[in-house]
Amino acid sequence: MKIDMLTLFPEMFSGPFDSSIVKRARDRGLLEISFTDIRDFSGNKHHTVDDTPYGGGAGMVMQAPPIMRALEHAYSQRGGASARVILMCPTGLTFDQHWARDLAREEHLVIICGHYEGIDERVRELAVTDELSIGDYVLTGGELPAMVVVDAVARMIPGVLGEQASAEEDSFYQGLLEYPQYTRPRDYEDLSVPQILMSGHHEKIRLWRRRQALLKTLERRPDLLREEVLSCEDRDILREIVVSIQGVIKG
Repeated sequence: MKIDMLTLFPEMFSGPFDSSIVKRARDRGLLEISFTDIRDFSGNKHHTVDDTPYGGGAGMVMQAPPIMRALEHAYSQRGGASARVILMCPTGLTFDQHWARDLAREEHLVIICGHYEGIDERVRELAVTDELSIGDYVLTGGELPAMVVVDAVARMIPGVLGEQASAEEDSFYQGLLEYPQYTRPRDYEDLSVPQILMSGHHEKIRLWRRRQALLKTLERRPDLLREEVLSCEDRDILREIVVSIQGVIKG
């Protein structure tokens, strides 16, 4: 996969993208990331890329021409091939695991990192295919959200993780929060690993993990259960959980 970042601050990416899973993906040729500094396409000696908004208002707005020229440059570096163009902005759709899986199927992504009070609307109209946000809060710019998107997408690229099962068991991959995990030592601070995990009974372990995932999701993110298509087994487990909870409340 090829990803082009259009940003005012390319130096922000050097740390996060030069370590951990993203670095390994880049080293193995599974992920290629390039950075285009939008200021290089400002068209003026001061390298300004923003101006006051028409109609008045606070702050500055990023101009369309520098962004569009930076986008054209990114295309030319890839042989003129088109791409899925993502704008990171607070008004975008909320990025989640479904988006990560969807974007991981693409061969080429361009991510535009907005700044200031936003970008000229004509960039959206001319080039943007998707607008994404990582949550209902405002950040200084789109660089940090872009890092989140790339990290989540990279995990979904075949071959990036050692075992695909590792990605498939992550929280949200199957629509639920992940079940609790344990490793050595067996006993720590008067807390022990659940006995079932040491039983060697794979089916019982699978059912325990599924129950724990459903329980955690019910307690912390019940909205996910409304969106997820549950199996008959899942519905039976949920009924048992609800009956158990009601019994505790009545007790």
